[in-house]
Amino acid sequence: MAKFNRYLITAALPYANGPVHIGHLAGCYLPADIYVRYLRAKKADVKFVCGTDEHGVPITIKAMKEGVSPQDVVDKYHKIIGDSFAAMGISFDIFARTSAPIHHQTSQDFFLKMYNDGLFEEKESEQFFDPEKEMFLADRYIIGTCPNCGNDKAYGDQCERCGRTLSPDELINPHSALSNAPLVKKKTKHWYMPLQNYEPWLKEYIIDGHKEWKNNVYGQCKSWLDSGLQSRAMTRDSNWGIKVPLPDAEGKVLYVWFDAPIGYISATKELTDNWADYWCKDDTKLVHFIGKDNIVFHCIIFPAMLKAHGGFVLPDNVPANEFLNIEGEKVSTSRNWAVWVNDYIEDFPDQQDVLRYVLCATAPETKDNDFTWKDFQDRNNSELVAVFGNFVNRAMVLMHKLCGGKVPPLHPEFMNDGDTEILKEFGLAKEKIETSLETYRFREALSEVIEFARKGNQYLQKNEPWILASVLEKLKNGEQHAKYPQYEEKDIAFLQGRIDICLHIALQMTANLAIFSHPFLPFTAKKICHMLKVVDRMLDWENAGSDKLVNVGYSLRPPELLFKQVENEQVTAQVEKLHAGLKQAMDAAAAAAPAVEEAPPAPAKPEIQYDDFAKLDLRVGTILQAEKVAKADKLLKLLVDIGTEQRTVVSGIAMHFNPEDIVGKQVTLVANLAPRKMRGIESQGMILMAEDKGKLVFVNPAEAITPGSGVS
Repeated sequence: MAKFNRYLITAALPYANGPVHIGHLAGCYLPADIYVRYLRAKKADVKFVCGTDEHGVPITIKAMKEGVSPQDVVDKYHKIIGDSFAAMGISFDIFARTSAPIHHQTSQDFFLKMYNDGLFEEKESEQFFDPEKEMFLADRYIIGTCPNCGNDKAYGDQCERCGRTLSPDELINPHSALSNAPLVKKKTKHWYMPLQNYEPWLKEYIIDGHKEWKNNVYGQCKSWLDSGLQSRAMTRDSNWGIKVPLPDAEGKVLYVWFDAPIGYISATKELTDNWADYWCKDDTKLVHFIGKDNIVFHCIIFPAMLKAHGGFVLPDNVPANEFLNIEGEKVSTSRNWAVWVNDYIEDFPDQQDVLRYVLCATAPETKDNDFTWKDFQDRNNSELVAVFGNFVNRAMVLMHKLCGGKVPPLHPEFMNDGDTEILKEFGLAKEKIETSLETYRFREALSEVIEFARKGNQYLQKNEPWILASVLEKLKNGEQHAKYPQYEEKDIAFLQGRIDICLHIALQMTANLAIFSHPFLPFTAKKICHMLKVVDRMLDWENAGSDKLVNVGYSLRPPELLFKQVENEQVTAQVEKLHAGLKQAMDAAAAAAPAVEEAPPAPAKPEIQYDDFAKLDLRVGTILQAEKVAKADKLLKLLVDIGTEQRTVVSGIAMHFNPEDIVGKQVTLVANLAPRKMRGIESQGMILMAEDKGKLVFVNPAEAITPGSGVS
């Protein structure tokens, strides 16, 4: 940390077209908050910025659905999202908006600087145009018949009936979603950023310069760069967004992924007059917390923009998380398969730290993970209640019962090796937690916090101060304890000393737990501070690991339970609520969609002669490797063993199969098809597939046979 004098931490700007769900929290907002709270505890100069992304097609689509203006939509959801974050303790220094005048000005100035430096390419292309509304249409404003399943309400980017990714050109009879008018194609001009010009620099910056980035981030960046970058349009035709500041750009706005990351800059400008210190000085550490779907924008496009503009620091790290599923299924806002943060706050008041704990403990740091309400219950009851809360409560209750409610002295003359060992754990725990936090391994850091509490319980259990108190009471009354007859009247001072030592150490552990847990469980840490009658300044990281946090003889407040049990009925209610929301969304979608007859079987093709068929060389192959093709939603790159050789085949099946699920599958390959380049990859054959009601199925042998076997 020594080389950085200040820190700028950003969390991805959420679209202001709906509430946030727990997948959002787990993806970037909770990890970012944990890291920032740790930095603040270290007394670092840090700014934590975020805000709502209020431009782009999702906003206008939402406005169209709700029958209101885009401004009404962003005003509504900016408040809902901001309130949810605040309730969950996400401690932004500012939660800004990209509709704010300062953001419009900052984005336009950024664009103009690049434009005046000659860094854009002007290109004309033909795009779909609504002649009635007199406007170019984004893909989502184009509706037509899906060529895959026959749904006549498919969008220009996806059919929501069969799930197939589409382009407007693939739709049958495309028309406008705004006016229902048939579409025409019309030329339009846009400004493109030639990303390929920045490839050598990006490879040096990322591939050579940031090998320490998480594997998912580094790997995705390398895949994009290896595939070759292309010019990307930085403007769009729309009436909602930041106007392109050029005289010949009527009806054009900045591409949302051009203006959105600039929102970090404008938010910092809005926050502080010395914003340039955080964006333009080399001793600033810039860290972007995002989900994996935003990696390319934050690691390739935005750094290229910053480099092109000049004068800005570049991201030092981009610790992107994978996705959080719910009850075994992917989160789907359209299907209402989500746990909404504002609903959680209403259903579990004053239990924000429970959700923070569970989401951090199950965070998808290296792979997609699953949230279940049963796991939520188990982690709360068996870890927060039974370990963390139990230790703090026992220490406080025993101190009040055995020490008159005051912090007892340590009595060095009566200390033993067990006391010495547990005191060493203070510094060791601090070191482990600190190392994990510095390297963005938040799950690991949290497990160390719980382990420290677990060791506290073990220490209490081993020393049994309540038993010693019982023995002491007997001796003071001139009696011997039946279970511990070895103690005599001469041991009274020793027994009192052991009780005091045990509870003194337990209280110092409790204070350390407040410091250790504060980045993760801020509400809980404040409760502990209240019980210990210490000011929040104790939570500074320099105090972590100390065994002198609570003063001898100091009166403490009565204990309060930090956590409460989650009952079976609560879990059942939440699972039922989840399924009820799904049913409601599906019923609404079904009611809105017209009845679509099942597509008839594909018509028979013209008759051929045997000699035509004999030209085909069909062979059985085994898939050895499968991976997605960069920047191609539909394509998988396969390596197929056909006995005599291994073939590379590019197949348009990515929407139907996960790459890892088809490795080892046997397939039928057209082996003598002329090679064809797809996305720069030479495809050496074609896999035979059958289609059943929109679902693709491999045409393969009924039982495993030798790769390369002919099909006749």
